[in-house]
Amino acid sequence: MSATEDNKQRVQTIFEGLARGDAGLFLDSLDEAAVWRMIGTTAWSGVYAGKAAIRHELLTPLMAQFADRYVNTADAIIAEGDTVVVECRGKVTTKTGKRYDNTYCWVLRMREGRIAALTEYMDTQLVATALEPPQRGAN
Repeated sequence: MSATEDNKQRVQTIFEGLARGDAGLFLDSLDEAAVWRMIGTTAWSGVYAGKAAIRHELLTPLMAQFADRYVNTADAIIAEGDTVVVECRGKVTTKTGKRYDNTYCWVLRMREGRIAALTEYMDTQLVATALEPPQRGAN
């Protein structure tokens, strides 16, 4: 199997878990030095550098806003070399009762089967209206 096929298969497997609301393999697949870029100018936008920062500054405060299990389903996965592009849809209700059903395009850069970089494109207006701003430095 080629590196492209390996990377695509790895991401497909990750999204099988995310579609069930299981983020374990996704989290395990993040490289220790991974960088997650969220586009836009929302309170959540910016660069989260390193697996620890991604977990503590992005994912923990984000998941704390959800009333039920977040699921993310891939509609399309396209791979070339170390780059994997995923069109996907997330679904969840926030604790304030708002629906946060966002549509994403994730551009992943893989390194040795791990996610080295993730750039996330999404509906930033939905982020601004459905989510509370993150509590920076509260973790």
